Amino acid sequence: MAKKQKFYVVWKGKKPGIYESWDDCKAQITGFKGAQYKSFSSFEEAKKAYNKSYHEVKETKTPKNEPTLEQLENRVKYVDFNAIAVDAASSGNPGKVEYRGVNLKNNQQIFHQGPFEQGTNNIGEFLALVHALALLQTKKSNKSVYSDSKIAIGWVYKKKCNTKLEATPKNKAIFELVTRAENWLKTNRFPNKIIKWDTKNWGEIPADFGRK
Repeated sequence: MAKKQKFYVVWKGKKPGIYESWDDCKAQITGFKGAQYKSFSSFEEAKKAYNKSYHEVKETKTPKNEPTLEQLENRVKYVDFNAIAVDAASSGNPGKVEYRGVNLKNNQQIFHQGPFEQGTNNIGEFLALVHALALLQTKKSNKSVYSDSKIAIGWVYKKKCNTKLEATPKNKAIFELVTRAENWLKTNRFPNKIIKWDTKNWGEIPADFGRK
């Protein structure tokens, strides 16, 4: 399922207005000292906000999965938007697990797998990373991949999903994917950088499922 489109209001920037993509918004604020901007989930919300002052809107509490203004500014400074972000979500641990990857340039979903029965979030994060690396290899792309899971990143470099979860008939499907992912890592080299997403300074990773 594709990520819902967002709308971006720029109160102060090269050209104030309402923009339908992060790329367009970023073009207006990059290099502009004191830029004022914020994202909204619908055009109507954005339109109402644009008719108010930035400071008035800023007082509204930001949802947990939405980056703050400071986090958005940090993303502009430090994040490589020509990259892929991956994440996983689980309902229970173990529980149903799904994972996906999104294009950071436009937040469009590139792949989505699951839900799988009786997995863990760490397994999902590991599978998401390997899926992204394998996909980029088929496209002969050296794009970087962002993940907010230090554990999963470590597993990828060790070429081993070091989970303590026991394999059972119920979670056979996800363990088959784990075996395939481990074999891929052992038989392939990848040029892509794997970068730890700085959640504290950048907000939730764009591939986040928004269930926190």
